[in-house]
Amino acid sequence: MRERLDCAVFGTLCTDSWFNSWLGPQAGGRVHIHRLCDSVDTADPSSLSLLQSCRIRLHRYDACLIPVTETNLAWARTMLSGLGNSLRTPVVIMARGLRAAALNDLCSLGANDFVQQSDCFEELRVRVERLLEARRPVMPMGQSVSAVREYPLSYMVASTANGAGQGMASGHSDAGEDHFGGAELDAFARASASYCSVTKESFRKAKSRVIERFEKVYIAAALSRHSGNIAMAARAVQKHRRAFWALMRKYDIDARPFRNGPKPFPAHGGKITSLANKDRRDCSSP
Repeated sequence: MRERLDCAVFGTLCTDSWFNSWLGPQAGGRVHIHRLCDSVDTADPSSLSLLQSCRIRLHRYDACLIPVTETNLAWARTMLSGLGNSLRTPVVIMARGLRAAALNDLCSLGANDFVQQSDCFEELRVRVERLLEARRPVMPMGQSVSAVREYPLSYMVASTANGAGQGMASGHSDAGEDHFGGAELDAFARASASYCSVTKESFRKAKSRVIERFEKVYIAAALSRHSGNIAMAARAVQKHRRAFWALMRKYDIDARPFRNGPKPFPAHGGKITSLANKDRRDCSSP
């Protein structure tokens, strides 16, 4: 399970009195509750679209918590029905005094899960973890185990069209609504295949070369993001520390250069870029 989950509360004036006590660290610091915005007035028609307008801001959180009682149940139903599939962040109903029919109705309208005991943050932690696990994209068959486990964390490899082995680590981003999606994967696959299609290199060897490039830049990006802290980097990418060490040794990656702060990946020069360019020369040469 993750070391920390960050959840945003989207509250209303009628639930203000009981969700204010949640704010801050809970469950021994493993769950942090933040206020998404000021409590909304359910009598105001504009409050029905306020959560949708916050969808980009919600990308930085692991879940959106909505406290619901009998008082604001009708408002919650109307608001959820207007959201559709616009939210990428899981929505968890923090219910108090709701019957099964009401809970089922909220889930059918777009809520991903609910917690009846709203002060049980260990239960909330497990439910959010399961939602995040279920939302991980399924990789095509034939990928290595390490690639399957690491892909959802969005350490992105930039296009190879400029010849750079440039990496980018992205957690929750506000820059846009799309992370590492199908278009980027298709572009990267086409660029990689074009370099090797004119050679007599086997499919297996060409594929292993692409995976090698990905693993090398991914590990370096993880170390950069966590300032060279190997334990934190391994935990963040959900790999065992020994397996992370093994990849570092495999590609001769030293954590010390990253310990003075995150290092940008050079567009020209530098160890990773040089290795990437070397592979391009190897693939393109007869």
